[in-house]
Amino acid sequence: MTELAHDAAWRRLDIRMLLVHPVNELIRFLPLLVGLFFLGSRDSSNPWHYLSVAIPIAIGLMRFATTRFRITGVQIELRRGLFSRNVLTTPLDRVRTVELTAKPIHRILGLERVEIGTGSASRSGEGRVVLDALGADEAKRLRAELLRAGAADSVDAPGTGPHLATQSDTVLLRFDPAWARFAPLTTSGLVIVLAALAASGQFLGNAIPALLHRTDVGHHLRSLPLVVTVPAGLISFLVVISVLAIAGYLLANWGFTLSRDAVGSAFHVRRGALTTRQTSIDPERLRGVEIHEPLGLRLAGAGRLTAIVTGFKKNAQGSTPMVPAAPVGVVIGVGEQVLAENGPLYTGLVGHGPRATRRRYIRAIVPTALVPAVLLLAALGGAPLWVGLVALLLPAAGVLLARDRAARLGHALTPAYVVVRWGSLRGRRDALQRTGIIGWNLRQSWFQRRAGLVSLTATTAAGRQSYEVLDLPEPMAIALAAAAVPSLVDQFLVRPGVRSIS
Repeated sequence: MTELAHDAAWRRLDIRMLLVHPVNELIRFLPLLVGLFFLGSRDSSNPWHYLSVAIPIAIGLMRFATTRFRITGVQIELRRGLFSRNVLTTPLDRVRTVELTAKPIHRILGLERVEIGTGSASRSGEGRVVLDALGADEAKRLRAELLRAGAADSVDAPGTGPHLATQSDTVLLRFDPAWARFAPLTTSGLVIVLAALAASGQFLGNAIPALLHRTDVGHHLRSLPLVVTVPAGLISFLVVISVLAIAGYLLANWGFTLSRDAVGSAFHVRRGALTTRQTSIDPERLRGVEIHEPLGLRLAGAGRLTAIVTGFKKNAQGSTPMVPAAPVGVVIGVGEQVLAENGPLYTGLVGHGPRATRRRYIRAIVPTALVPAVLLLAALGGAPLWVGLVALLLPAAGVLLARDRAARLGHALTPAYVVVRWGSLRGRRDALQRTGIIGWNLRQSWFQRRAGLVSLTATTAAGRQSYEVLDLPEPMAIALAAAAVPSLVDQFLVRPGVRSIS
């Protein structure tokens, strides 16, 4: 704690932030400025034009001038505001994560934005200490010391002295640009594509028809048969989607590096091309990992790995990426190093029996069979018959989906983890630390009750805070809960030969 003791006096943020805060405020007020300059008076001598620029700059300067912070031997204090004073205090032993972010302007000036997570962050961000911003070297030193303080509970741990920030880290994973080939198969890649198409929709909706009208391209396209234009259009659309998804993947993950510091006290994740983000995770806050295996990635032999961590923001769902979309061998290899146990990510699973399999088929086939039935009835009423005939393929797709879901459904218990696998289109394999489970919930719907099945949910303070084992026979669910964390379940079990007192 000797290093943090030097920070006990109230301090300002780095003075280079005087070049950042005013710019940020101008960007926030940009819609208002555009309205005043282009929709208001055209008189360039109008004082409101200059005042509208001066006010955001003044706000930025005032924000810098009224922000103070200090770090004592036991807590972090952040003081903000001029007329309404706001003081945020966080004990050092509540520090869960430290995240460093640098937008392009921060990187040019050699600054980092430090965000300290305490495990009690709300959706609005309250409870998180944000220092925007410190010098890059100071931010890294502060990150190392805060994580050490949080892990040691305000007591210097053996072997974690001031050399912590200077020794080289052990690199567990470096980004391979060849992994970008998986980007079009990820959900995040599709989200990026849809966002880009939505943002450019107005331009494309006006520019492309005008271009086709003014040139001979539109005439040539209309003269081609549908058997040519439809496949060409689909191929062009897929190419555009793939290019946008790959570009978004590279921007988000360029330079992705997963490392562990020299004394093994924290994992560090760094990623980003334009805006770099460095997240540090205390292993004491790590409660497991999640392997994401959506159908597209699984068919390509790939997956993603995220860590289950306490103290992350709600909108981050308590997880941080440890491996972006990459070959499944890379994902499992890194996951084993993070878990420090072989087996949870590839061990064989216990199936949930024929009744759970039958439930998978019923839930997949019934909805897919109703669609073609409705379309065939519509065809009898005058709609094109081919629509109903094509829809007959849906039940076959439902059978394949049910087969895959039934084959993937299962669980396992290792010395340290409860392993759950489920899903086909959004396939997942979760390895949750047994000591991180704080409760069990048994849930049974009307249909499950008819089938003699239950869903067992493990509750935890990390990650998504609930991890569900679907459609277990009731005796198997109780046995799993009792074996995983005996202290939680034993008191509710009725032992043979023991009579209850009524």
